[in-house]
Amino acid sequence: MSEHEIIKQSPLGQGTRYVNRYDPALLYPIARDLNWQARGVDRSSLPFRGVDIWNAYELSWLDSRGKPVVRLAEFRIPASSTHIIESKSFKLYLNSYNLTRFGSESEVAAHLREDLTRAAGAAVAVRLIRPDAQLAVEQLEGRCIDDLEIDVEHYSPAPELLRVGNEVVSETLVSHLLKSNCPVTGQPDWGSVQIRYRGKQIDRKGLLAYLISYREHGDFHEQCVENIFMDIWQRCRPQKLSVYARYVRRGGLDINPYRSSMVEEPTNPRLARQ
Repeated sequence: MSEHEIIKQSPLGQGTRYVNRYDPALLYPIARDLNWQARGVDRSSLPFRGVDIWNAYELSWLDSRGKPVVRLAEFRIPASSTHIIESKSFKLYLNSYNLTRFGSESEVAAHLREDLTRAAGAAVAVRLIRPDAQLAVEQLEGRCIDDLEIDVEHYSPAPELLRVGNEVVSETLVSHLLKSNCPVTGQPDWGSVQIRYRGKQIDRKGLLAYLISYREHGDFHEQCVENIFMDIWQRCRPQKLSVYARYVRRGGLDINPYRSSMVEEPTNPRLARQ
């Protein structure tokens, strides 16, 4: 079955039936390597590692007496997992907790951890957060390049816009102009992106034009970030590189893929648009 057929069969391409009784079968995994296989690339050979951080704002269940419990949740899915989880199926799965009784919060966390690990094909970390927790709005560290004066002509990925100079630098650049589209519904996915690297200095105007060129591109959040990483890696040849996208919440979930050539774990800053 082709990648297009697999995606079309996901919950995104179907009418929605909301289930309010716990049902892990609602999760719809999609193999991470489908997109790369279509290009003849072995994903396991690519020079990055990382994690997808999901934040959930609509999680609730019933305690043993039938009283609702509400929590926020953070999920960390390793980029080394075999599958991503299609986002609408993730939302439907979380909604299936709504009228299900559980004996404790730890029991809910255990179910989440077990179900998501099975779907993703790697251990998923789960953290539940009380709704009265103090969650500060933060900024991505780095220099924002959005005010650069540029002419824009490309709205589909144009890696040829990436170029470098001769000076070797270590710097962190940020843009809030990233936009791509859902590959099934065409709905817009808005995001901010942080690019941290060491190597020959990347031309900032070219980088900004390149990021804007995703504006009409249809793909999943995770694949967009991997494409951006690989385009910069191959065309700019940095010694070190990290790409971190923070996407705007949709359906009570935000998805934040991080890919890096370094061994490190990203923080989870909540941005103003999240």
